[in-house]
Amino acid sequence: MSGETTLAALQQRAAERAAARSRGADQPSGLVVCDELVRIFKTEGVEVVALQGLDLVIERGELVAIVGASGSGKSTLLNILSGLDEPTAGVARVAGHDLLRMSRRRRLHYRRHAVGFVWQQTSRNLLPYLTALENVVLPMRLARTRRGAAAQRRAMELLDMVGVGYCADRRPAQLSGGEQQRVAVAVAVANDPAVLFADEPTGELDEASSAEVFTALQTINAKLGVTIVVVTHDPAVSEKVNRTIAIQDGRTATEVRRFTQVGADGAETRVAEEYTLLDRAGRLQLPASYVASLRLRDRVRLRLRSDHIQVRRGDQEPTDE
Repeated sequence: MSGETTLAALQQRAAERAAARSRGADQPSGLVVCDELVRIFKTEGVEVVALQGLDLVIERGELVAIVGASGSGKSTLLNILSGLDEPTAGVARVAGHDLLRMSRRRRLHYRRHAVGFVWQQTSRNLLPYLTALENVVLPMRLARTRRGAAAQRRAMELLDMVGVGYCADRRPAQLSGGEQQRVAVAVAVANDPAVLFADEPTGELDEASSAEVFTALQTINAKLGVTIVVVTHDPAVSEKVNRTIAIQDGRTATEVRRFTQVGADGAETRVAEEYTLLDRAGRLQLPASYVASLRLRDRVRLRLRSDHIQVRRGDQEPTDE
């Protein structure tokens, strides 16, 4: 399929979904909503499809991890949701803001007030000539949400909340990588955003510092109620959240939900359940490990049972199991 054909097909599918939504058909709801989200980059006449009809719903107050191989589209997704990039087609909505229909001025307001962002590179998060306290105060001054003593008090509260109050008068060069990232978390929530997006926030840190940064994110989520979406390769992060979403080839593929189960003896056990995501057209992606283990390819044989669907290799005869 050529690039032009791919783009036309994705835009047509997104338009059909938009028409269905306008008729009130099965409209998804949530704090963060992506519906048939498409992002296509064009460079030197070549089209690269980074997101091809991605669906995602995140509810208010969740702490979610997004994982996937390099090039799967997870960072592209985060850049769109944080207002750093613009989608090609589909729906991207965060806290009531339509990211497809947003002027440059409204996009700037959105980035200053509605969302916060933490980069993987510690050097991108803080201004080197300001102290930790001044870095946290700065977004409040720019957005005019708090001024003077009120901004100073709020900045100190946030630094204490993420465990680096003792760093208030230090500049970034005087901080460890973990301390810088925790200050960056405080900066990201200075203007009380609805959502905090973090792109590999522990990627440059050792195990102990990573744990401190993740604890800071958990604290912000619990105490301020900020919804947090973390893109990560770090299993120490992705395995500690209640919901981990995997992206594959520009689409949401599988999801792991974790919960605590209490046994008959009163003992608590942490349980993880893996799901594959089914879109409205009935499409789903099987986990890559399952496909490889069962050597599935080309087409598979299906049989409907009373409470499940049996999936077998196409060259295997169905059974009565």
